[in-house]
Amino acid sequence: MRNIKFLICALIALTTVSVHAQKKAAAYPEKKLNWKLGSQAYTFRLFTFAQALDKIDSCDLRYVEAFPGQDIGGGIEGKMDYNLSEEGKKAVKALLKKKNISLQAYGVVSGKNAAEWEKIFAFAKSMDIPVINCEPKEADLETVSQLCDKYDIKAAIHNHPDPSFYWNPDKILTLLKGKSARMGACADVGHWARSGLNPVESLKKLEGRVFHVHFKDLNVFGDKKAHDVHWGTGIIGMKDIINELKKQKFSGMISAEYEYNWENNKEDVKKSVANFRKQL
Repeated sequence: MRNIKFLICALIALTTVSVHAQKKAAAYPEKKLNWKLGSQAYTFRLFTFAQALDKIDSCDLRYVEAFPGQDIGGGIEGKMDYNLSEEGKKAVKALLKKKNISLQAYGVVSGKNAAEWEKIFAFAKSMDIPVINCEPKEADLETVSQLCDKYDIKAAIHNHPDPSFYWNPDKILTLLKGKSARMGACADVGHWARSGLNPVESLKKLEGRVFHVHFKDLNVFGDKKAHDVHWGTGIIGMKDIINELKKQKFSGMISAEYEYNWENNKEDVKKSVANFRKQL
């Protein structure tokens, strides 16, 4: 009898664990694809990094991409850049651990020269950041390539809209030839749409080299003044982009970058994330 009771209790416990695991998987469907859905802290650029983490947490996201120069806040002195003291770095790591948020990327950044690029990579390494999203000068591409291998960190070239240097994926693909396998692209699907480029076709061109995604949806296509709308309600073609990333077996971080309604965009991000997960 005792053994039967024990078995019943064990089965109930296992069932409870299984149900909990299923609910968690349903709540975070991106995990099955090894996608790290999070937010670029720049979305909350009007606030400190500590405040941005609170907002990211409230959007039910567990990953952050830091941007250079943001005040850290939360009683921690300094900004998120290579000038941060060792004490400041430890404090930021403790803050991230407390919030249960992982720092997965840093950018968009550019170095003035080889010495500054070295500082950027050394800072990323000291903060356990796996990807630097950047827009290097063409003359610095070889330096960045060498630093990728030296520090074992990926560098993802980001595209701002036309006429910025990297606006066209064809140019990025050409310039990546002969560079480290740790160099790839940070695909900003919204900026491609602003430039009149089809995001899915642009992703196809960079297949195998997409290390990071900046996700946004826009109200109009081919207009640099286009503004963000809730994901899945604009012109970006969220479903098609998701399908292409699946097809490419993309693995990495997808940063919410909501550059509109700056003072109160937390709910916009939250709704966008819910739409994205529903589509998945």
